[in-house]
Amino acid sequence: MSAITSADAVPVSSKAALNVAIIGTGVIGAAWATGFLAAGHTVTAFDPADGADERLRKQVSNFGAEADACTTTVLDNLTFAPSLAEAVANADFVQENGPERLEVKQSMLAEIDAAAPEAAVIASSTSGFSPSQLNALASKAPGRIVVGHPFNPAHLVPLVEVVPSTGTSAEVIERAMETYRAIGKKPILVRAELPGHVANRLQAAMWQEAYSLVDRGVVSVADIDTAISYGPGLRWAILGPLAQQSLSGGAGGMRHVLDHLGPPQEVWMHDLKQVHLDEDLKEKLISGVDEELEDRDPTVLTKQRDDMLLEVIALKRKYGELP
Repeated sequence: MSAITSADAVPVSSKAALNVAIIGTGVIGAAWATGFLAAGHTVTAFDPADGADERLRKQVSNFGAEADACTTTVLDNLTFAPSLAEAVANADFVQENGPERLEVKQSMLAEIDAAAPEAAVIASSTSGFSPSQLNALASKAPGRIVVGHPFNPAHLVPLVEVVPSTGTSAEVIERAMETYRAIGKKPILVRAELPGHVANRLQAAMWQEAYSLVDRGVVSVADIDTAISYGPGLRWAILGPLAQQSLSGGAGGMRHVLDHLGPPQEVWMHDLKQVHLDEDLKEKLISGVDEELEDRDPTVLTKQRDDMLLEVIALKRKYGELP
């Protein structure tokens, strides 16, 4: 059997191994399974699709190999259950990865809530729904249902957004945060329920202006991508935009930046345009991306992106002063 590890995971000898249930074993579910197995936990998975067991094992092996994580935990720690109820029956932590349709997630999470031990934390990988929406049909312990949203590609990118509901206890929040930290993730706590959580909203703000600039003919799609990937995107991979802004203020830090550059920044922010994704704009964006990526193999692009991600993540570990 192939084996998997995570460079940032807390050794299982220093923390108790968890029984983790993975519900839904597509690409996101397989990424979660890889991370938990890498950290030395046992994983019980369920997915009703035909052939899901075999596909999951293959995907976990592929993800483990891609992340160069191959020294401690074998796939023998992965079990595929015949039903959702059996998968979660002894779980300490449940990660739900069903289709991004509210009624489907509500039904699945209600079933998980009914079958899982009351002490288990239940997290959903939803990219946009709030926990109060997700737990609407749960009756046993709906407050222990939180959002645990990863970032694509989820087997490589450390970010996880944890979003509790108003009924979630501090203990459940901390257990979710600590569970993710212990498998090498970098969780953030989102203190309000908002559509799209945080990272997707930040992306949406940038996409909005990018779409607007393309729509108005200010710049090409390719030049938008160059402007970010060869400009601020390089810095954002090292430090977040606010910490980076502070460094640009020199000895005066963020105060100097806001005092001296805040007024023109406000002018720029107030000039940002709303857009509507009508057919004309969609065609501009699609044709622009097609032109930018013409004669480039998407499989090669994805592989090179993921290889560079691993190198960037390794560099971030190397320079310990970076937050």
